[in-house]
Amino acid sequence: MGLHEDSRMLYDTECEKLVLGTILSKPGELEEVREILTADCFYNSRHRDIYKAILSVCDRGEEVSMISVLPELQKSGSEISPFELSEISGHISVDNLYQYAARLYDLSRRRMFWKIGQYLIKAGTEESEDIADVLSHAKNKLDSVFEDSTVEIYKVRDTIRQLYEQINKNSSNNHGITGDKTGFYQLDDKGGLQGSDLIIIAGETSQGKTSLATSIALHASVSGGRVAFYSLEMTKLQLTARLAAMESGVPSTQILYRKLASDQITDVDRGVSKFMNAELYFDDRSNSNIDAIINSIRSMRRKYNITGAVIDYIQILNVNMKGANKEQQMGDVSRRLKNLAKDLGIWIIALSQLSRDRANPIPTIHRLRDSGQIAEAADSVILVYRPELNETTKKIYPEPFSDIDPKGTAMIDVCKGRNTGIIKFIVGFDSQTTKFYPLSEMPMLADGKEDNMPW
Repeated sequence: MGLHEDSRMLYDTECEKLVLGTILSKPGELEEVREILTADCFYNSRHRDIYKAILSVCDRGEEVSMISVLPELQKSGSEISPFELSEISGHISVDNLYQYAARLYDLSRRRMFWKIGQYLIKAGTEESEDIADVLSHAKNKLDSVFEDSTVEIYKVRDTIRQLYEQINKNSSNNHGITGDKTGFYQLDDKGGLQGSDLIIIAGETSQGKTSLATSIALHASVSGGRVAFYSLEMTKLQLTARLAAMESGVPSTQILYRKLASDQITDVDRGVSKFMNAELYFDDRSNSNIDAIINSIRSMRRKYNITGAVIDYIQILNVNMKGANKEQQMGDVSRRLKNLAKDLGIWIIALSQLSRDRANPIPTIHRLRDSGQIAEAADSVILVYRPELNETTKKIYPEPFSDIDPKGTAMIDVCKGRNTGIIKFIVGFDSQTTKFYPLSEMPMLADGKEDNMPW
């Protein structure tokens, strides 16, 4: 820490370098500190210029790195050399960046105190300014020291006005839905996918949770939504093949790995045309690190104004929490995703595994793998169940759907709906194309017959 020889203001040059070096080497960390870290937090003017360039790059939706920041500095007329930026970028990155950023925030506030103090000293030693003006000016300056520009305070009158604006918007909406569409009227009648909501789609392995999320993302994007899709297990080519399969009826494995007949090519062309112009995005730069994905979602929101994002799936995300167990990690991921959805005003669908229970395979919210905190953070939890996959138990639905044929169908159980309530309904499922679709008529089991065939 240092003191300026003339102004006696506090600063910490080494801390500033550590913060900048960490952000440049770990771009995903920026979003963790951006709320408190402003350019004024950097006392060194060259460090301040670097941070401004970092923010400009990030606001354009580009990845922050030395390669992207250097041209931004040059464009602004900065004299910072590549060597100087490389030296800062090469600083040892820290794991607890927030702690260092908080220190810079604290020092910047102390410098503001010093400036206010100097103003009061000057006002107390001369009579050039009216005393009432001095008091008002000093008070306003003190009030602004801890003013958080990212948080606004509203009276209930303001939110009531906003409420009626929403009511009027709903009244003029010919589609009868204020959120993005899912393709299932049971969900769309409840408002569809609403901004700020975290939705968990859960199921055991192979129950179809990825296919359900893909179906919803596709329908939302072709119905006016803008969706970012993050798959930690499938490439963008495989995902696109699934979309083509859903719309064409030709299985994705055939599309990807076999020679298609002419009529199949025609079907694929017709299917692809349905979503060719959809606002559905894949980020090849993203990986299984939660910080990188959160940073990408923020960039997607700024660059493409996305209305929602899908993450498949949260149990295989890498979380930077040393010493934490899996339950604590999943709880942290869920809370961060919920906060992100609320902050950006978008919906986020996160897929989750369910723990197996061979004795009672009917899914419940209590079987969310690794953490009950996932359900606590979520606005909605949707469970997927296909009894035709049961290995040792009867292949029938629970009440009140026990007379519905499980073959080619699935039960969607909204077991938590903070804003929608809980509902259960049956949908169709085509295993060849992995497509979920609404049913206009329920396929019923024969009277008195339990379907226990292995299919």
